[in-house]
Amino acid sequence: MEENPVKLQPADEIEIVTLMDNYSDVLLQSAGPVTRAPLAPGGEIPTDTLLAEHGLSQLVRLKSQGTSHSILFDTGYSPIGVLHNLKILNIDLQEVEALILSHGHMDHTGSLYAILESLHRNLPLVVHPEAFLSPRYIDVGEGKKLLFPCTLNRHKLESLGAEIVESGAPVSLCDDSLLVTGQVERTTSFEKGFPNAVLSRNGKEEPDAILDDQSLVIHLKDKGLVVISGCAHAGIVNTVQYARKLTGVETIHGIIGGFHLSGPAFEPIIDQTIDALGEMAPRVIVPMHCTGWKAIERFSRAFPSSFVLNSVGSSFKLN
Repeated sequence: MEENPVKLQPADEIEIVTLMDNYSDVLLQSAGPVTRAPLAPGGEIPTDTLLAEHGLSQLVRLKSQGTSHSILFDTGYSPIGVLHNLKILNIDLQEVEALILSHGHMDHTGSLYAILESLHRNLPLVVHPEAFLSPRYIDVGEGKKLLFPCTLNRHKLESLGAEIVESGAPVSLCDDSLLVTGQVERTTSFEKGFPNAVLSRNGKEEPDAILDDQSLVIHLKDKGLVVISGCAHAGIVNTVQYARKLTGVETIHGIIGGFHLSGPAFEPIIDQTIDALGEMAPRVIVPMHCTGWKAIERFSRAFPSSFVLNSVGSSFKLN
């Protein structure tokens, strides 16, 4: 346990709205903590619809000590997807008091510039220093590499009003009711990061541990921690354990976001991940984005009372 844990002000209510994810299903029903976007607002089925893409974006609202707060966590893959979905959902991002990036990959930064342009005001942007690193690659063997696009330009971001808060340490926001983890400690034996990820630093190539991976932590009053991840490249179990260490709160109420268990490199650790998270007994668990269908299906069976299938436009209310 952390000797001097971060003192998070408990939140009375949390709402997490999925602005972008890999999956959209307009026929899913509202139940329990989740409210689905209406199929026919005003009684008429529209000709336009919510877009899904291989990306993630969450609008996080919370109420603490009588005050409401709102932040935007990640911005999807394309420059159009999140803004399109905001219009469909009738959400105005002028309510947002800060932007937070889980890491620097393109599927989490896609609409960032377009959003900043639309806001026409200065806004804190919380980001790990290594999110700006480039070039980054995936080594696919035989001398071939897939280059990640460089999506973060410090000068351009600042010119659009981003007040960059660059930190590898935890950052408290929303009157100390929301915590950005900063760089996550990696302690499990089975979560080994993204294999074959490579970066160039000072002209030399080295393994890319994606140290910029960070998540959000909120303490729901009398219920426990809610952990919201982007991709959990540090490992979703490591992330939740680190949230416990930072805050001194052991009880886990919700785990929501990308768990990065898709594909042959990660599917072998699905069982270990489920076992470790099962011991934490979350009341709500919502795997998204890069978790992958095989893992999501397994989570649905392992957590029958707490699992919720996500879809673009879904809103999760926790209180």
